[in-house]
Amino acid sequence: MKKVMLIYNPLSGNRNVPKMLDNIIERFMDENIAVLPFRVNEENYKGILELLKNGDFSSVIISGGDGTINSIVNTMLKNDINLPLGIIPAGTCNDFARSLGIPSDLKKCLDIIIRGQTTEIDIGLINKEKYFLNTCAGGVFVDVSFNTSNELKKNIGPLAYYLKGLAEVPSVRPIQLKITTDDNVIEDEFLLFVILNGKHVGGFSNINEDGEMSDGYMDIVLIKYCLHIDMVGLFFKAISKDFLSDRNVLCLRTKKCTIEGPDDFNLSIDGERWEKLPISVEFFNKVLKVYV
Repeated sequence: MKKVMLIYNPLSGNRNVPKMLDNIIERFMDENIAVLPFRVNEENYKGILELLKNGDFSSVIISGGDGTINSIVNTMLKNDINLPLGIIPAGTCNDFARSLGIPSDLKKCLDIIIRGQTTEIDIGLINKEKYFLNTCAGGVFVDVSFNTSNELKKNIGPLAYYLKGLAEVPSVRPIQLKITTDDNVIEDEFLLFVILNGKHVGGFSNINEDGEMSDGYMDIVLIKYCLHIDMVGLFFKAISKDFLSDRNVLCLRTKKCTIEGPDDFNLSIDGERWEKLPISVEFFNKVLKVYV
């Protein structure tokens, strides 16, 4: 009998997965697959590592948001644990899962995992110490996700970020950045940068419609400093999927980059707070197997 590890975050998104835990286990057992559930929190990642090293699992299933998935994948990659990854999206935005076309419906997610078809995706590495799957972002709106209440996110989902972001517009100030890529060196005043592996970020769909998670390249989206009225317009262009055509948006594609700038604002790695600038980022091609 095959054995899989099911790692779930009980506080992610609408918090429905713990209520469905028995149904998930039953579905796998119907396919002659044994399930070891593991309830994750910030203090027990060492326990996950010990189990993964010694448990003889055929795959790892993660139920949570982008931040939970990032944490587990970092634990795996840093310890040379190479197992296929199954995703049950349970966060607010689920940008990584959406970039892979993984649905939010639980039954369909389990169908995908049990069918066993995988794809290999790229992984970004920051300062040679932190992996990311979907996004690395920095700038004036990054704090929005950290400052939005969990109850509001639970009730209205990604719309909570949009409303909070619009409220921040009047206080926005520019950031002087220097971006060095394989082919360019750019210095200017910006509002925000996002390094993308996939298509979606912050709940916005198809920000980078041509994004490909297996081509070995990162896409860097930069928003130039502009008038406040233009910032509001950018929000609505992002919702209408006409974002990249705006004159205040600059796009770059590269395998490596460095970004330098002030150290008084936060970075977001797959939706979770991280360290300050400067950062050096490189992409590794087709590192992680994911069920799709």
